[in-house]
Amino acid sequence: MAAPAPTLAPARRTPPLLAALLLGVSVAYPVVVYLALGHVSPRWIALLLVALALARAWVTRESFWLGAAALATLLAAASFLGDRWGPLKLYPALVNLVMFGLFAMSLWRGPTVVERLARLRETNFPPAAIAYTRRVTQVWCGFFVVNGLVAVATALWASPAAWALYNGLLSYVAMGLLMGGEWLVRRRVRGRIAAQEAQEVARGA
Repeated sequence: MAAPAPTLAPARRTPPLLAALLLGVSVAYPVVVYLALGHVSPRWIALLLVALALARAWVTRESFWLGAAALATLLAAASFLGDRWGPLKLYPALVNLVMFGLFAMSLWRGPTVVERLARLRETNFPPAAIAYTRRVTQVWCGFFVVNGLVAVATALWASPAAWALYNGLLSYVAMGLLMGGEWLVRRRVRGRIAAQEAQEVARGA
């Protein structure tokens, strides 16, 4: 039997153009920092970081992202006051920390982030599917922990080029590989769930 959809508060809808702009700026952030090194003061990039964080918080208007914006503002303030690049290079690690918190909190409160996304396109959602989305959410929590630790390591000990390469490209490649692998596993799980449901229907006939 399919589990009933949980009652969720309506999410604030982000205009597609604004969402694409925020995503593009976020993805390009490491490259922007790398290109700006030695050419402009880190204070200008600190202002960009504050604008990006506040824009994300304004779009979502959720307390979770407001807290994330406050942490990003602290990094920007440290960079601005000290005229240093170091705090700005920690922003990718902060993003991973925020995403880990979001996914981990959904494991505790429920429904999980992955289940919410899956219910947007799936009408039949049996208990086995809920268990699977919970496991996928746990996998993503592990990914954000590892990715965040590497982001910190590159910010503290790697060269600016290595930092930009990992946080501006390789981390997204790793994310894409995880998404692709999960898609393949999901197809198998979906087939197994469908076969189990067919067997239950046959036994009940």
